[in-house]
Amino acid sequence: MSLLSLSTEEQQALRSNSPLLWLNPRLGDQNASPSQPALAGIDDAEARLLRFAPLLSDLFPELRASEGLIESPLLETSFLNETIDTKGGRLLLKADHSLPVAGSIKARGGIHEVLCLAEELALQAQLISSTTDDYRKLGRDAARQLFASHNLAVGSTGNLGLSIGIIGAALGFSTSVHMSSDAKEWKKQRLRNRGVTVVEHDADYGAAVAAGRAQSDANPRSYFVDDENSPRLFMGYAVAARRLQQQLESARIPVDAAHPLFVYLPAGVGGAPGGITFGLKQLFGEHVHCFFAEPTQAPCMMLGLAGEPGSTPIPVYDFGLSIATDADGLAVGTAAQWVCDSVRHQVSGVYTVADHSLYRSLLALKERENIEVEPSAAAGCSGPAMLNTDAGQRYLQQQGLIGQENRITHLIWTTGGSLVPEQEYQHYLEQAIKNTI
Repeated sequence: MSLLSLSTEEQQALRSNSPLLWLNPRLGDQNASPSQPALAGIDDAEARLLRFAPLLSDLFPELRASEGLIESPLLETSFLNETIDTKGGRLLLKADHSLPVAGSIKARGGIHEVLCLAEELALQAQLISSTTDDYRKLGRDAARQLFASHNLAVGSTGNLGLSIGIIGAALGFSTSVHMSSDAKEWKKQRLRNRGVTVVEHDADYGAAVAAGRAQSDANPRSYFVDDENSPRLFMGYAVAARRLQQQLESARIPVDAAHPLFVYLPAGVGGAPGGITFGLKQLFGEHVHCFFAEPTQAPCMMLGLAGEPGSTPIPVYDFGLSIATDADGLAVGTAAQWVCDSVRHQVSGVYTVADHSLYRSLLALKERENIEVEPSAAAGCSGPAMLNTDAGQRYLQQQGLIGQENRITHLIWTTGGSLVPEQEYQHYLEQAIKNTI
């Protein structure tokens, strides 16, 4: 397999663990995405989340105020804008670190996928007569007995496992989460406290997924949530774009040729940023510019998107990298091929960030905006500065935006943090302070 769109210099930067902004030469090339998902999937996912909203409001008290809607605020970040150089542009933050129920972006896709399964089983068992029925019936004993006879399984570095485990346990499913060696202990314990079986693996994310899939396949009443190849996860994430559009309109923030939107999305195996990018491009087309953010030790999406359409993504290990990063949610060695083949023509580029930069951003978020996130969720903060690099200036030139930087709206998408225990977050702050000395 060849990397057709990574220069020798870019490959050397990857090997040397150096931060890099890679521009996607296949942006806009439909032929680069041989597995384009159906647009109707977003409509289906949005409608399903609305059908389940009354039940979710019953199951989770924190959703009662929103009537079962799982959504995060769009925040103005005037103080952070003084720290992050946007060349006069506007800086916003999409606060998925504070998403209710699961505390991370995984609450979108993960919960949606489990709701898909619950709906499917309930319709088959005639616990609900149709999709117009009252879904609060699925919180009653008959439904819980049905769900308890089925197993849910997932492989995760942490946050997807939390999402699946929390909603699975709330509905009554027997749930197993296979965790990679870099998963945080507090995430494992939170799952165990909810009655979820946690299976620990000494290897990386890929090994945890493979083990979870194999165990699930051996049980005919088990359902495996496949983060690498799941349209259900993908479309759950894509719904976020419509929610964001409503928030932008409410704030009277336009997205058009004169007011482009630049979005910075932390990326692990690819499902969450891929789904959101897919949704945003349907709404805003060429006026939205989506960049993925990855640790320098785990640039799997960069390698995946830079590869040939239809080809198996190259592991980061082939570049001498080890996925040794404190950004555990992004510690993935190989990208999801299905996601790469779905959005390769829509992603503007990918940049990498060293751990010390993640900690500096984590500290800035706390000091400037009193926002507490995990290290991985701070990756988006480095996005605007990447536009000041040679590669970033080339991109602005290609888009006709040189001299128009003050018209850009920059959107940092945070992805996890609100469930982090106080002691763990204090450890993050200590590390962040050390990186500023």
